[in-house]
Amino acid sequence: MTLRNRFTLISSLSFGIVSIITSVVIFLAYYDSTKIFYFEKLRNTALISAIYYLEKDELPKDRHAQIKKEYNHLIQNNRVAVYNQNNEVTFGHNLNDQNIKLQYLQTARNNKGVQFMADNSFYYGIFYPDNQGDFVVFVKYSADSFQSQMIRLAVIMLAVLVLGLLAIYFLSRYLSKVVYKPISNVVERISNVDYNNISTAITSTNTHDEIEELIKSYNKLLNRISESMLLQQNFINYVSHEFKTPLAAISGNLEVFAQKERSPEEYRKVAKESLENVYEIENILNNLLLMSGMTKLEASHKQVRIDELIWKIYEKLESKAKDKGGSIKIQLQVTDPALLEIPGNETLLYLALYNIVENAIKYSDNSPVIITLSEKNNQLTIEIKDQGRGIPPEDLIKITETFYRGKNVDTIKGSGIGLSLSKSIFDHHHILMKIDSSVSVGTDVLLLFPANA
Repeated sequence: MTLRNRFTLISSLSFGIVSIITSVVIFLAYYDSTKIFYFEKLRNTALISAIYYLEKDELPKDRHAQIKKEYNHLIQNNRVAVYNQNNEVTFGHNLNDQNIKLQYLQTARNNKGVQFMADNSFYYGIFYPDNQGDFVVFVKYSADSFQSQMIRLAVIMLAVLVLGLLAIYFLSRYLSKVVYKPISNVVERISNVDYNNISTAITSTNTHDEIEELIKSYNKLLNRISESMLLQQNFINYVSHEFKTPLAAISGNLEVFAQKERSPEEYRKVAKESLENVYEIENILNNLLLMSGMTKLEASHKQVRIDELIWKIYEKLESKAKDKGGSIKIQLQVTDPALLEIPGNETLLYLALYNIVENAIKYSDNSPVIITLSEKNNQLTIEIKDQGRGIPPEDLIKITETFYRGKNVDTIKGSGIGLSLSKSIFDHHHILMKIDSSVSVGTDVLLLFPANA
């Protein structure tokens, strides 16, 4: 069942149920009020009949004649029965009425009045004490007009109910078409999306309703899918490009060496070069596997000393910096030792910081790399600054994307994974990373750790 049909069905059923309940309540209320009106009218008729029959001897003849003339249409002998103390009809011609039973006569005497319906007639009796004795005056009235009123009311309400249901049905159909038109447009646009234009976002309706929220959520999903597909494409391009070089070097050396005998020194040289290429491939694969499993990383955090990680990185990379004609300088400006200890995964944090420092050394152009640990607003900050070639502005906005490398890297080896991996690790630990860079001036990487870590 479509949403339009469901909306129409629910609205029609809701209107029908409410209308039926309302109609029943109105009908019962009108039924009771009409009955009360008829009984009240009969009570007045009974009282006039009592005066007419029982006060004749006390009223002047002209007054009695006037009453008879004015109320003759109400006082009809065939509808009036005046019972004496012996329960016998003394006045009126409504004799031997089987519906007026002794229990009703007794009730009228006890309660000063009684009312009931029987055989399609209204009955009303009153107790009337007189100087001639105590009497019970009963009058009756045909319920035909009452029944016809009720039938007319029922027909009118049923007709209104049917017409209302038809009206609400067609109105619901129309409104559902109007209301669900934006959804239909979204469905149509989604149906037209294919592989080539999957990143194309759906235009927002600017209606600030659920439809706009749906479009925003869908556009976010498209962006994630598009990024994932781009990542896969870049991965394929990267693997085919980066793996080809070391594999070609390995296979080329082995093919050349297979042509003739070589000296032990030459064998060692080829083995060393081949191992370096194998280690490079292994390092790339390890980084890729680590990135793919980042979201599945289990909670394995423990307290980690950041300054100790920095010194380990220093010991590991100091020789590499000297080989490039540079150096690593560490400046510790933290007065609160507690800020240096944070919960996290030591291996991942070491790898992330290692990648940042290693990149600084690669592109420092024989200048020193300065690592400053300081505190700001009860937060630990680490600044890794070099005075190298810098990053162009058009590359800076994409520099943390996986497999992306700047245009000015020249022959410096790299995979385009390290900085992206570091950012993923920092995000995992809620560490904010900011990169500022200027061409031919240098690059400044600022790490802002969570407060009260």
